[in-house]
Amino acid sequence: MTLLTSWVESANSASTDFPLNNLPYGVFSTNSLEARCGVAIGDQILDMAALEEAGIVVLAEDPVFDVPYWNDVMELGPETWDALRKRLIELLAADAPEQAQVAPHLVPLADARLHMPFVVSEYTDFYAGRHHATNVGTMFRGAENALPPNWLHIPIGYNGRASTVVVSGTDIARPNGQLKAPDADVPHFGPSQRLDIELEMGAIVGTSTEMGQPVTAAQADEMIFGYVLLNDWSARDIQAWEYQPLGPFQSKAFATTISPWIVTKYALEPFRTATPERDFELLPYLQEPGPMLYDIDLSVIMEPEGGEQELIARTNYREMYYSSAQQLAHHSSSGCAMNAGDLLGSGTISGPGKNQRGCLLELTWAGKEPLTLNDGSHRSFLEDGDTMILTGHAQGDGFRIGFGACAGKITPAVEFP
Repeated sequence: MTLLTSWVESANSASTDFPLNNLPYGVFSTNSLEARCGVAIGDQILDMAALEEAGIVVLAEDPVFDVPYWNDVMELGPETWDALRKRLIELLAADAPEQAQVAPHLVPLADARLHMPFVVSEYTDFYAGRHHATNVGTMFRGAENALPPNWLHIPIGYNGRASTVVVSGTDIARPNGQLKAPDADVPHFGPSQRLDIELEMGAIVGTSTEMGQPVTAAQADEMIFGYVLLNDWSARDIQAWEYQPLGPFQSKAFATTISPWIVTKYALEPFRTATPERDFELLPYLQEPGPMLYDIDLSVIMEPEGGEQELIARTNYREMYYSSAQQLAHHSSSGCAMNAGDLLGSGTISGPGKNQRGCLLELTWAGKEPLTLNDGSHRSFLEDGDTMILTGHAQGDGFRIGFGACAGKITPAVEFP
């Protein structure tokens, strides 16, 4: 697919994240507009609430765009999602006959504040990247026992906290928790000293299922509304003490950051790619009918306080072992009800090379090989004042499908009484 040209000139640049091919969904406000649904196009945001009020885009009898979330649109289902995208392309294409009616409803992106694009119903995080799982397992169990026996058969996951999923730009307070030094007899309580990131993609479930209703991988793929970048912040020292036998809890519950724009499955369609070859054939309910990963280049950038941004890792979403559709199919397989607005974290995305590792735990090999930054400072884990930025895009012929930044700055731990 080549670039679709728009009368919004900035959307025709090869460097914009938001060409006409993309049209991601977000929520914005300005000094004069309350938070409402918008669509990114070049360096502008299309005010969907205004278009709806003007009768230019109408999806249902009741308004669905004058609220600060896209959940109402999700509930309308895939046929409506498809119709909305076609209508937006019709309105914004270079030869659009309704340009004069639409142009007054564009808001400069630079003048807007971006908010959470949807209400998170539930949040589930997976552990589904083979390079990441192998590296972490090797560190703690040795290369011969790196992957748990079930890993090559099942997408392992845990239920996280929807309440602390936040939008890019939100500061992240260093978490407190129970910590136990290797030579200590008992734990103590205090700020995490091994604070980390996890480079992930987040899949947003757009339609609901009833309790007792499993779905196939193909059905699961149809249920996904879109994708965001996701940083599952992790306190490795809190995690080390708490994770046995039930896995992460407070070490990950304190914050998860997502990018502000939901990139739709339709925009990513030209970039589909297959999951890797399997060591064992997956059980039938997990088998994919076709390619369900995407070729999305991903980067991790660190910005020390007062310093310059520095690229520390680069990888690609195609490195995952399990797709989001497989994760969703597995999640529903027991009869677990899924809700519109559920968020599924892919798990840390790492590639085979050292500079392709999606977390500091891997990049510094549990702190034994600290990173040296351009200013001469070193990092094993995050320091207060560090800003971490995730970026990603799929590269087309003369255009890119981007997500915007997924960023957060570490602030000092709250003093505990």
